[in-house]
Amino acid sequence: MARMTAAEAAVHVLKKEGVDVAFGLPGAAINPFYAAMRNVGGVDHVLARHVEGASHMAEGYTRTQPGNVGVCIGTSGPAGTDMITGLYSASADSIPILCITGQAPANKLHKEDFQAVDIKAIAGPVTKWAITVLEPAQVPRAFQQAFQIMRSSRPGPVLIDLPIDVQMTEIEFDPDTYESLPAYKPSASRAQIEKAMGMLNEADKPLLVAGGGIINADASELLTEFAELTGVPVIPTLMGWGTIPDDHPLMAGMVGLQTSHRYGNATMLASDFVMGIGNRWANRHTGALDSYTEGRKFVHVDIEPTQIGRIFGPDYGIVSDAKAALELFVEVAREWQAKGKLKDRSAWAEECQERKRTLLRKTHFDNVPVKPQRVYEEMNKAFGKNTRYVSTIGLSQIAGAQFLHVYKPRHWINCGQAGPLGWTIPAALGVRRADPDTEIVALSGDYDFQFMVEELAVGAQFNLPYLHVLVNNSYLGLIRQAQRGFDMDYQVQLSFENINCPEINGYGVDHVSVVEGLGCKALRVTDPERIGEAFAEARELMKQHRVPVVVEIILERVTNISMGTDLKGINEFEDLAENQEDAPTSIASLT
Repeated sequence: MARMTAAEAAVHVLKKEGVDVAFGLPGAAINPFYAAMRNVGGVDHVLARHVEGASHMAEGYTRTQPGNVGVCIGTSGPAGTDMITGLYSASADSIPILCITGQAPANKLHKEDFQAVDIKAIAGPVTKWAITVLEPAQVPRAFQQAFQIMRSSRPGPVLIDLPIDVQMTEIEFDPDTYESLPAYKPSASRAQIEKAMGMLNEADKPLLVAGGGIINADASELLTEFAELTGVPVIPTLMGWGTIPDDHPLMAGMVGLQTSHRYGNATMLASDFVMGIGNRWANRHTGALDSYTEGRKFVHVDIEPTQIGRIFGPDYGIVSDAKAALELFVEVAREWQAKGKLKDRSAWAEECQERKRTLLRKTHFDNVPVKPQRVYEEMNKAFGKNTRYVSTIGLSQIAGAQFLHVYKPRHWINCGQAGPLGWTIPAALGVRRADPDTEIVALSGDYDFQFMVEELAVGAQFNLPYLHVLVNNSYLGLIRQAQRGFDMDYQVQLSFENINCPEINGYGVDHVSVVEGLGCKALRVTDPERIGEAFAEARELMKQHRVPVVVEIILERVTNISMGTDLKGINEFEDLAENQEDAPTSIASLT
């Protein structure tokens, strides 16, 4: 056995669990842990500018590769409370991240010591487990249990709070014999899968709804194989986008009130059976439940028992990890195919593809200032099938999901339920740290961009280059559009005459100067014909300087993006495509 501080034992556990990088900020109460990282070695560190930013970097890191667990570190008090948004975002989307906080000495927790806060109680509702470890010998076991909890059942975040004296106390610990605890995943039975398959086979117009649980389970290839064996078209949710390539003949489009396709919604309304796998029937996917459920039967497969029936009662529910269920679905489908038991779905699949070819929104506008739809058209031209997109919330993200294309799992990296503004920059940095080679393109509106813009300095300091598309209408665009229902345009304008940058004509913040002041590069585009050139120039700047490069595109002030409250009543505010020239980079035009 070896003697070491409890903090050093914790670092050894991190390494044994596969962690080789952490994101965070040192501080007085967490300095012993940083000393342990320095002494033990093997865990790199990225110094964030804000602890919330560190938590989102950890999220981006986890979301990029199967098996990744992002780690973020902060000191006592406000560092922990700053991480709550990241914990909420990770919890909502079933993303395992480990937050480690320093704490006041154990014997002073009840004495209102400096920066002593009950972070365990605060973090409890947005974590799978939150603990303040009071006994030094329990520190390595708390970390061991944390990884088991994060990986078991529905994945999610954990917070471990370490009083400074606990970190510094020496304990006995043998890292050489350490073993991870096995994670628990519920699995469907053969009888359950055969019953669900029988229900699917009875339907005339079935669909598979592929949720983010499939990506979390690293089961996208199985989902595609199952769809191909049965011939059943697939509707990915926003969190499941990429489970099946956009250009696959069985990819039927996304469904919902905002991040959806016209053809996807039409196909859902034409269906008579839906099997959801690894999804949670989010309200922005379903809209009004009467319209979503009317005339169709549902099977729901999810890893979390309490998700079955939470939104509406399915006709049949199965509690299972998505991969375990899909392995059995594929096995049974192969057997039924060999026996000639599967229905021919080719006519239904072709009906779905015809909608995919014809129910399109227009993107080809030549307006100056630029209409946002043109930006996504140019992005489709410039960025290939291997691009990883990162985005969070707002009209930019909604329009991006309506017009961009995703071909692989984990290539649309988006915080779904929480949607915190400011998420995109730090998350993109975490994605880049996890993947040093793939082209990474972030997408923000101006307000999301301004929320945590300081994190760009992290990209400059640690050479984490990516391309950030900043669409600037100098508005809280999504909130402005929502305020139409209240007949107001109140406190949502970001425009002002910038005395230091009159050339941006009242668009407020000079993002180019801000970005350059943080050590990165930026380009501003006002003409739609220049967008493609700017993307090419940005790539060269990234290659030359190894820093994030921002391409700001000045948009028209007001554009209403397609959305509604019911799948039967989506408001199409802009022109619809009448021919291929109106939507030259629609997925149908590219295939």
